[in-house]
Amino acid sequence: MGDKTQILALLLAARLQRPWPILVGMVLAVSANHLLAGGLGVALADRIPQDWMRWLLAGAFVIMAGWLLVPDAIRAPGEAWSERGAFLTSLVAFFLAEMGDKTQFATVALAARYHSVLPVLAGSTVGMVLADAPVIWFGERITRRIPRRTLRQTTAALFAGFGVAILAGW
Repeated sequence: MGDKTQILALLLAARLQRPWPILVGMVLAVSANHLLAGGLGVALADRIPQDWMRWLLAGAFVIMAGWLLVPDAIRAPGEAWSERGAFLTSLVAFFLAEMGDKTQFATVALAARYHSVLPVLAGSTVGMVLADAPVIWFGERITRRIPRRTLRQTTAALFAGFGVAILAGW
């Protein structure tokens, strides 16, 4: 609990205010990511230096923090996202957020241990849904009570903190 994907779910729900497309995008992204992790992760893990992965992941968090500080200039304050826009944003964001994540590494390890990708994929995806789906609905509702600017700044600080923590080896 308290995983970066939960923070991403909260951010997307608050920003996009479309829970169902976010959930579907998350499920498909996590499934695709964990399928790749289970199928190819073992071979790639030996070829990518751990330090590189740490720097790439930390950089992704810092970039996300910067992106969060930029208000939505394209949309008027009350204008809603389309279902397709919310879905595609969630699909890409969750796929990238899972790169190098503990869940992805656990999926690689379990698939290698049990020599079976599909049951491990099903378990990891269901686990992600159970952990993140409630956050999506909570995030969509919390924006009715907390100003968007406060949410954006708080989330940006969390993502920047994650980037620093990764570089520090915490």
